[in-house]
Amino acid sequence: MKTKENIMSIQVVLLILFIGFAAGILSGLVGIGGGIVMVPALVFFLHYTQHQAQGTSLAVLTLPVVILASLYYYKQCRLQGHPVDLRVAGLLAAGFLAGAFFGSKLALNIEEQGLKKIFALVLLFTALKLSGWDKVLFQWIRKE
Repeated sequence: MKTKENIMSIQVVLLILFIGFAAGILSGLVGIGGGIVMVPALVFFLHYTQHQAQGTSLAVLTLPVVILASLYYYKQCRLQGHPVDLRVAGLLAAGFLAGAFFGSKLALNIEEQGLKKIFALVLLFTALKLSGWDKVLFQWIRKE
């Protein structure tokens, strides 16, 4: 028996598809985890809790959603003489599997507001490091 709560509007379905598409584009484009896009989008647009959004993002990874992008990278990198190292990928996957298990156990014991702050700090740290602004920030702090 379907209830009204189980039925999604076309707008919600399209929004979810767009969030997934945007996460997929960025994942394929720059190799980021879709969670950087999906988690904030699920919280802001679908009003998920931080725990719910993170769990949903991880659930997406259980499906072979990136197989086409991975195969394309594998083929193109090999043709360019810089093949993807499947040994490293396998070791990363093993570490990721264990880390995700223990990380999820830890996350579920943290209050939602604290978890949001941790997530934000990880994004901020990543942005500062990738942009090179961390060096500028530290130089600015030293001058004062």
